[in-house]
Amino acid sequence: MGENKQNDLLNQEKIISLLEQQQATKFRNVFLVLHVYEQAQIFIELTKKQRARVYRYLTPEELGATFNAIEEEPERVISYFDEMTPNYAAAVITQMYTDNAVDILAFAEKKNLANYLRLMPREKSDEIKEMLHYEDKTAGSIMATELVKIVGNQTARSGLHVLKKEAKEAETIYYAYVIDDDEKLIGVVTLRQLLISDDDALIRDIMNDQVKSVKVDEDQEDVAKTIRDYNFLAIPVTDYDNKLIGIITVDDIIDVIDEESAEDYSGLAGVDIEDSPDDPFKAAKKRLPWLVTLLFLGMSTATLISHYEQLVSEASILAVFISSITGTAGNAGTQSLAVAVRKLAYKDDDTKTIMRTIFTEAITGLVIGLVTGLTIFVIVGLWKNNFILGLVIGLAMMCAIIVANLAGSLIPIVMDKLGFDPAVASGPFISTLSDLTSVLIYFNIAGLFLSFITGTGN
Repeated sequence: MGENKQNDLLNQEKIISLLEQQQATKFRNVFLVLHVYEQAQIFIELTKKQRARVYRYLTPEELGATFNAIEEEPERVISYFDEMTPNYAAAVITQMYTDNAVDILAFAEKKNLANYLRLMPREKSDEIKEMLHYEDKTAGSIMATELVKIVGNQTARSGLHVLKKEAKEAETIYYAYVIDDDEKLIGVVTLRQLLISDDDALIRDIMNDQVKSVKVDEDQEDVAKTIRDYNFLAIPVTDYDNKLIGIITVDDIIDVIDEESAEDYSGLAGVDIEDSPDDPFKAAKKRLPWLVTLLFLGMSTATLISHYEQLVSEASILAVFISSITGTAGNAGTQSLAVAVRKLAYKDDDTKTIMRTIFTEAITGLVIGLVTGLTIFVIVGLWKNNFILGLVIGLAMMCAIIVANLAGSLIPIVMDKLGFDPAVASGPFISTLSDLTSVLIYFNIAGLFLSFITGTGN
């Protein structure tokens, strides 16, 4: 066990012991010196009884800082607020960053939400209510409203004074955003620029007026790409009138990337891993529709095989290699799918990029198919002492892999163009589709060489 992990366990055991002994002062002395991430990790491991004591021992401001670092699913975090008195819960929420609070409150019952908002300061509750109306997974839904605003006719000295005043509440102090009298975004100035500039220099003379921003309804994945491409620590969010209404920080974007990656993996696996309940019956209920759909698609493969029953009866050896061809083609298709989805997620969506992806996957499929086909040709020819059979298997596998590779790259691109999430072109779907095409290719090639396989050819 690593030293850090061992220290974390010791801290957890010590804190739990102090809570059990109801040693409030000692608990505070130990708990509050920990990093907020460590506090959050310990908090979620506590029992309901232990958490009740935490609510008594910590101020709302102290617990609010801990809750900002909790990385559990919001559906579970909201249950912690239900354990508190309404006044204490409202005070904790007030101390949290607005974007973090909104993520959790989106899962609150309407009655409880109304109660929390009623007990909060008017300004904070208005901010939360406004953000709750933004569509999920947009810039508005993940932005924070705690930011530093200054105006262009201020001096650097005055700007630093504002920054110092707002530093305690702001999500980040490395950027101060410059607005005009109508609160429209006109520029950005960094903390470094404020520190090195002459005290009497005007903000409008030292600011960068080529400020990059995102609209409030922009997709969170596009926001993540912008922050990644420009190496920003934060990016401002504006409404349609270019009024500054919030910022999105890089730590929020890390959460978005994790979420989008989980969704992509869910699509490739054919199951929503983020929304998979602990109840096995509920989990089964969510997965069954997709599996039943694939079952019917799989039945079409079985029907196709039965169509070639006469061919198999004449050359029963063909049945031995069905699973090898379909399995290999399915694996190749899934690999191609993963590459295509990845490129769609991280590259510009232009025609050149799309055509390059398709061309690359076609050539890749051809190379893989040739190598795999030649390999199986030699293996089967030597194994069965029948190189005609080896040729059939090799050709079928090569063609099946090429088709699967093209399908794996084309299907997500087409879905993306149609406005659907390309990740839903899942691995199981591609595998099942590859089975169908592979069987069709295999038996058609085998039919051409049937007389040579059975030894009746000239």
